[in-house]
Amino acid sequence: MAQYKIIEVKENVLADNDKEAEILRSKLKEQKTFLINLMSSPGSGKTTTLCKTIQALKDEYKIGIMEADVDSDVDADTISKEGVRVIQLHTGGMCHLDAAMTEQGLVNLDSKGLDLVVLENVGNLICPAEFDTGAAKKVMILSVPEGDDKPLKYPLMFSVSDVLLINKIDAASFFNFSIERCTEYVKRLNPNIKIFPISAKTGEGMQEWFSWLRQETKAWKN
Repeated sequence: MAQYKIIEVKENVLADNDKEAEILRSKLKEQKTFLINLMSSPGSGKTTTLCKTIQALKDEYKIGIMEADVDSDVDADTISKEGVRVIQLHTGGMCHLDAAMTEQGLVNLDSKGLDLVVLENVGNLICPAEFDTGAAKKVMILSVPEGDDKPLKYPLMFSVSDVLLINKIDAASFFNFSIERCTEYVKRLNPNIKIFPISAKTGEGMQEWFSWLRQETKAWKN
């Protein structure tokens, strides 16, 4: 019999993070700030989708954006041109944000008084899915060029998300992408997920996404 203790470090880390996330979520509920964790692969169109969303809603809500990247401030610079409060978060090489990092960002953003805050998480379909950031809702973007089989390859991301935006549908015919097939794969993993096929470029489907955001922001405040 071995005379030493075996500790499952990852399980402990995730459990501690989940507790911090619940505390943060309660704080945000109390201050009536609706936080979304926006996740996707690099190049899916997160920043473009975010810009179009800001343009549609900034006259209705006080909006703040937290841009998370391993390095650079390219996305924060882009978002700043939309006239909303924005900060850039550098993760120092980490491929995700956790609850503590998110709270640090919210403090520096000065989120009190904001109606809607979007955390644009680090671009990948693996690590961000594992960590609860304290957001009220998790939203992911899958772009058409990535392929309709991604739910089969990265099931956790699709399982934990509340909303899937299938972006760049204007290019579906060029990539043999089937929205129906993708939807079937996703619904097997997550029957309750909301799916909005959109094109941030042309605006197709974006009104349905905006309507969902309005509805959920209002519900969070009540």
